[in-house]
Amino acid sequence: MAKRKLLLIGWDAADWKLIHPLMDAGMMPTLKRLVETGSAGNLATLDPPMSPIMWTSIATGMHADKHGILNFTEPDPSNQGIRPVSGLSRKKKAIWNMLMQENYKVHTVGWWPSHPSEPVNGISISNFYPHITKNGMMPAEMSKGTVHPESMASTFDQLRLFPHELTSAHLKPFIPNLDQVDQKADRRVGSVAKILAEAATVHNAATWIMENEAWDFLAVYHTAIDHFGHGFMKYHPPRQPQVPEADFETYQHVVRSGYKFHDMMLARMIQLAGPDTTVVIVSDHGFHSDHLLKVAPPKEPAGPAHQHRPYGIMVMNGEGIKQDELIFGASLLDVTPTLLTLLGLPVGEDMDGKTLVQVFEDDRTPDFISSWEDREGSDGRHPSDKYIDPIAEQEALEQLIALGYVDEPEKDVAETVDRTINESQYFLARALMDKQQYGKALPILEELHEKDPDAVRFTFRLAKCYQNLGKIAECRFAVEEISSQIRSSNPQLNLLEGSLALAEQDYELALKHFNTAEAHSPDLPSLHQQIGNAYLSLKKPDDAARAFNHALNLDPENHIALNGLAEVYLQKGDYPRALDYGLNATGLIYNYPRAHFNIGEALLGMEEFERASQAYEVTMSITPNFILPRKRVVNLYRNKLDQKDKAREHQLILDQLKEQK
Repeated sequence: MAKRKLLLIGWDAADWKLIHPLMDAGMMPTLKRLVETGSAGNLATLDPPMSPIMWTSIATGMHADKHGILNFTEPDPSNQGIRPVSGLSRKKKAIWNMLMQENYKVHTVGWWPSHPSEPVNGISISNFYPHITKNGMMPAEMSKGTVHPESMASTFDQLRLFPHELTSAHLKPFIPNLDQVDQKADRRVGSVAKILAEAATVHNAATWIMENEAWDFLAVYHTAIDHFGHGFMKYHPPRQPQVPEADFETYQHVVRSGYKFHDMMLARMIQLAGPDTTVVIVSDHGFHSDHLLKVAPPKEPAGPAHQHRPYGIMVMNGEGIKQDELIFGASLLDVTPTLLTLLGLPVGEDMDGKTLVQVFEDDRTPDFISSWEDREGSDGRHPSDKYIDPIAEQEALEQLIALGYVDEPEKDVAETVDRTINESQYFLARALMDKQQYGKALPILEELHEKDPDAVRFTFRLAKCYQNLGKIAECRFAVEEISSQIRSSNPQLNLLEGSLALAEQDYELALKHFNTAEAHSPDLPSLHQQIGNAYLSLKKPDDAARAFNHALNLDPENHIALNGLAEVYLQKGDYPRALDYGLNATGLIYNYPRAHFNIGEALLGMEEFERASQAYEVTMSITPNFILPRKRVVNLYRNKLDQKDKAREHQLILDQLKEQK
């Protein structure tokens, strides 16, 4: 297979809900052309929804428990303080390391986290590169380790743009009435300038590489859309009641202009890339831009992530990629496996993602190796004793604190380190729960709860873990602990109490808790999902359908509500409609075992036995301990499909699962 160039662009927090209207209005013509002549769709995010974790999952095809990036910060090697998480903590090869081993000339710009820059066979520029001092006005010295090779550092230092270099002509597309703003009293103009300067700096470096260096692969990461969202989404039209009209008039264009600026940068990069390049654009999550936006996110570590939407974007365009094709069922984990297959390289069997074969014009199927970690040869990774500049670390840490992702360090160093370790363990447990590995998450959460029984969010997650493991008594105890700590009415607690009552088969009590939650938070989609589940348990499908449709009215891309409607129509015996809703749910979130099971149930009801067995097999590949689909395939292989060997194989596993119970 002839080697093609590959340009991978990351737009943190880019969201189709904002992009589609802008493309329709002619404001993002470059992206629109890529979508119409390529493949595009949602990219399901992961939990925990934090950028350094997710961008590492994109680059490796693995969950956080494997790749090792677990937080925004980590203890420094001496345990005398904390530092921003670095690329040195990544345990697995990234896509550029794999390609370097295959003699691709690779370059990376700004990927998070990637400091210190890796010694690849091209140019590597770390995520520290665009950082500006906290006052946002004076240039910061570029820290050691920002650019590899170090001999190129002065070249890229000269390409950095700083806020004070921007003129009113640069800023007025974002703030048309800039001249009326008192910038001494209103620091938001400075924030726009800082975000814009950092984005332009990354773009300058990437385009310089494209113009001056040979390249086969280039990965470029932009954080600006996420920063514009956290700072200015509350001003995005239409005006929300709590936003002052004067603020709305001044800052309503910022987010929209940020997207337009990214489209302009994209146009230049495509021009430089040339026609022999496959262009891939991804985002790690979306960003709420409507009534679901939490204007004041919770005051907890990574609290701003509550403003994120669970679907990012994916666009692929190039030779061999289908045109005007919808990508469905994709997740962040699928990016690297798909890129490897695109380039004719094998996928690691230890990767958690899959190849999105539907994007290819031919009937391409992936090849596999056990792991890229076993592949010999120079891969451009660091030696284990690599040093990081502590001054640069401190500047990066201050940025994370300013954005609200990280709390101010405690004066007690040991307490700060301990808290950071606990947070990382908490996020590891969440990552394991996201993989449905509740048994592995449980001891971590139990230890965290024992260390800090007053941390309600630890206890919340522990209760949900108990519930998923069927440990109802333990879940009840945890819920009572939470209830004793929360004095005021809390819709999330009401939801948890209601879901526990569902597990205890007390459906009337469950509805009582859900109704209490609804009185306080009627616009909470997860609430109406749970109400729907209660009515399903009561065998009241019409009431359940009303609840699930209410959730979809609030959030049209709610995969849980779509799957709930699949179960509604299974109860009604309307198998074709159940199948449609199940397929829609897995089209949004592929790793959703209950939805695949419901697809199997619908196909079984339609007597499409072969397809039903395939759906059950997918269910079990995601959740091997799910007994019911195993029973279904034993029956199908034995009595309908005449595959006795497969029936015996699954019966053996089923017997083992029953013994474990």
